[in-house]
Amino acid sequence: MKSIQANTYSVDFQDKGYQELSHLIEHKKYSKLFILVDENTFEHCYPKFIENLETTNCIEIIKITSGEINKNLATCIEVWNAITDLGGDRKSLLITLGGGVITDLGGFVASCFKRGIDFVNIPTTLLSMVDASVGGKTGVDLGVLKNQIGVFANPQMVLIDPNYLTTVSEREIKSGIAEIIKYGLTYDVKLLMEVKNHKLNNINDLIFKSIQIKNKVVQQDPRENNIRKILNFGHTLGHAIESFYLKSEDKNNLTHGEAIAIGMVCESFLSSKLLGFSFDKVDEVKKLILSIYEKTTLLKEDFTAIVELLKHDKKNINGQVNFVLLNDYEDYQLDCKVPIELIESSMEFYNL
Repeated sequence: MKSIQANTYSVDFQDKGYQELSHLIEHKKYSKLFILVDENTFEHCYPKFIENLETTNCIEIIKITSGEINKNLATCIEVWNAITDLGGDRKSLLITLGGGVITDLGGFVASCFKRGIDFVNIPTTLLSMVDASVGGKTGVDLGVLKNQIGVFANPQMVLIDPNYLTTVSEREIKSGIAEIIKYGLTYDVKLLMEVKNHKLNNINDLIFKSIQIKNKVVQQDPRENNIRKILNFGHTLGHAIESFYLKSEDKNNLTHGEAIAIGMVCESFLSSKLLGFSFDKVDEVKKLILSIYEKTTLLKEDFTAIVELLKHDKKNINGQVNFVLLNDYEDYQLDCKVPIELIESSMEFYNL
C-alpha cells in the first residue's frame, strides 16, 4: 500500500513503514527511544516490532496496564516518572505500540513531557488503525468521561502493519468495524456496502480507505470546528453509553465500537425523526449493526443517567448538546438539537 500524506506527517504501511521509522530515528538523532506498551502488546506485538526495527539507539520499554479504565492522568504520571527516571530528555522519541488507549495516552504524554517530545504511533488494533492513531487527537479520560483532557498534537509518523491484527480478539476486530461503518454512513457509502456485503476479508483495503477518508476530513478541519464533527456520528450518545457502562459496577463494560454501534442506531433514528432520513435506511443500519454486534439491552431506568452524561460531550456549547445527524447517506447536518424525550425514544427503538 502506498503512503498517505497527512498535514505534517505520513502514514506508512508495513515494510515501508519500518524503513521510514528507522530512517526517522537515524535522521533525527534521538537520544533515547521509549516504547510504550501494555502487558498484551508487550507479549504479542513487541517481538515482531523489535525484529523489524533497525537502530543502534538505546531502547527503554515502559509498560502500563491495559484497559480504558487506566486511560487517566494517574497513568500519565506513571509514564512521565518512568521517562524521567530512565533519563528522558527533549531529544527522546516515544513510540506507542498498542490500541487506542496506548496511542491516545502516549501522544498526550509525549506532548506534555518537557513541553513536548516527538512521538510515533504504531496502532495494533483495527480501531486504532482506522481512527485513534490518525488525526492528531491525544488525551485521557476524566473519571468515566471520555477524552476530556488532551491536546491536538501530530505524531512524526504513523506505522500501519495489519499483521498485528492476528494478536487481537474477534471482539476487538468488531470494535474497529464500527468506525468503518461510520465512515460509510457519513462520507462514502461504498464502504458501508462493503461491510454489508461481507467483504471484510479484504481488511487491508478497508483500513487504507478508512484512513484516506479520515485524513481528507482532518486536512479540511484539523481542530474540529466544522466538517470534522462528522467523525462523531454515533459518538454523542455512544460515548455516554460507553461511560455509563464503564462506571456501572453491575454491568459488563462495552468496547468503544460496541457503544458507538448502539449510538449509530439511535442517531439514525433521531435523523429520521428530525431530518427525514429514510426509515428504510434506519432499518438497514440497525439490521447491519445487529448482524455484527450482540444486542445490549438498555434498561429504561438507566436512560436518565445516560442522558445526564451527554452534558459532558465535547461538541456542546453553552450547555446545549449537539448531535451530528444524517439527511441521507453521505449527507449530514452538524450541531443538531434533540429533545430529551426523543433521545430516550431512540434508545427504546434500539431495544425493539
